[in-house]
Amino acid sequence: MLLLTILYTVCSLWLSAYGFNAYWLIWLYLRHRRPSSPPPPLAAPPAVTVQLPLYNERHVVCRAIDALAALDWPRDRLQIQVLDDSTDDTVALARERVAHHRRRGIDIVHLRRDDRAGFKAGALNAALATAQGEYVAIFDADFVPSADFVRSTVPYLVADPGLAFVQTRWGHLNDSYSLLTQAQALALDGHFAIEHLARERAGLLSTFNGTGGVWRKKSIEDCGGWDPEQLTEDVDLAYRAQLEGWRGMTLAHVTAPAELPAQLLAFKQQQCRWAKGNLQCLLKLGGPLARAPISWSARLQGLIHLSNYLAHPLMLVVLLATLPLIWYGKLDNWPFGVLSLGTLGPPLLYALSQRELYPRWGERLRGLPTLICLGLGLVLNSTVAMVETLLGKPGSFQRTPKFQLRGQAGNWKASPYALSAGRLVWGEVALTLYALLTVYAAVARGHASAVPFLTLYVIAFGYMSVTSLRQSASPRSQRSEGTRRYDPSSSAD
Repeated sequence: MLLLTILYTVCSLWLSAYGFNAYWLIWLYLRHRRPSSPPPPLAAPPAVTVQLPLYNERHVVCRAIDALAALDWPRDRLQIQVLDDSTDDTVALARERVAHHRRRGIDIVHLRRDDRAGFKAGALNAALATAQGEYVAIFDADFVPSADFVRSTVPYLVADPGLAFVQTRWGHLNDSYSLLTQAQALALDGHFAIEHLARERAGLLSTFNGTGGVWRKKSIEDCGGWDPEQLTEDVDLAYRAQLEGWRGMTLAHVTAPAELPAQLLAFKQQQCRWAKGNLQCLLKLGGPLARAPISWSARLQGLIHLSNYLAHPLMLVVLLATLPLIWYGKLDNWPFGVLSLGTLGPPLLYALSQRELYPRWGERLRGLPTLICLGLGLVLNSTVAMVETLLGKPGSFQRTPKFQLRGQAGNWKASPYALSAGRLVWGEVALTLYALLTVYAAVARGHASAVPFLTLYVIAFGYMSVTSLRQSASPRSQRSEGTRRYDPSSSAD
């Protein structure tokens, strides 16, 4: 029981450190709060290549290609590469739209590979060999950049030869679709508008988020290209580039609108991939980062960023340890006080992002309770993903399904891309019951101070399990081409 008490205390304090880091980022942001200086006008527009990696995107492929073809840049200086690894009718749709825009005089090509070696990273590497631009913009299929995107980003890279990449803020095409999409919008706004800017303007390491940004081609080549072994090849390359002496920049005033996952299972699949990928990056780059000739604060913040998904297994350990400690009268309440203070940090960061970005920001906070449920409810999803990674079984790159949702319009339920619930949901059901039992034990043993925190676990796991089952693809759609069962241990793509 002593060992369990020590484990509980260590995990609680470690978990609190992530929460208190949100306060630190808020302070850095407020201290360095200033608008970005605009770059000087371009003397001549450089050559730019735009890459659109695809894999089975029938609902959004035409929208994405049309948006890229509408980019406002001299046609003789713009090349568009559609990197299509699809295995369904996306291929025919992409081929037709590419042919349409080629007839209009757009330099756009439809590239196919014999296999999906390296997944997205492999496709980007293969296409880079024929990329004619000095700068390479990258968009996932659910992004719809505005016509002035290149004009708003490339001048920063031209003006500063030390910049490897610029990352824009992700906008939201369907944040009003549901409470789930509202919650995701809150989290992403906090990430881009506060975290990104706080780190960058304080001289810390920045990051690239895989899409909605522009790279200097030379920096990619100098770093050896995208690593096909990494599920988050974007984070990996951004850190490697900065460890090589390059820098990154976030343009929070430039937005790249994208579709948020409206099916909870799709969101969980996305988070599973990100948890695996961040842990891969931590294992690969943690040592070089800790030894890098940069400031201690840059090293610390880099390690915190790469390890942020460790918060989820820590939460799980705290929950599992609480029941026996309460029951046998060994629970020390003081870590709950520290943990409670720490848990206020992220909501304050999200609220600040809304205050900075939107006039009617208070209305947008209605997604905060759902976001709290997601943050707690993902603990099993992320823990399983990270254990598999530690066991050397990261699986393959599983893309997040997109359904062409905009505003409150659109329906994903009839799509063959809709996911059905896998075995993991029953683990969430079991954790819901375990958390309920822990609440009962806290009440019965006189630990009332623990009840509010433990009740959040009950609500979060209940929300995740009930919503996953309710949104699971129907048996009819499960027989449709392309439908997959969400299971983080599956290597199916």
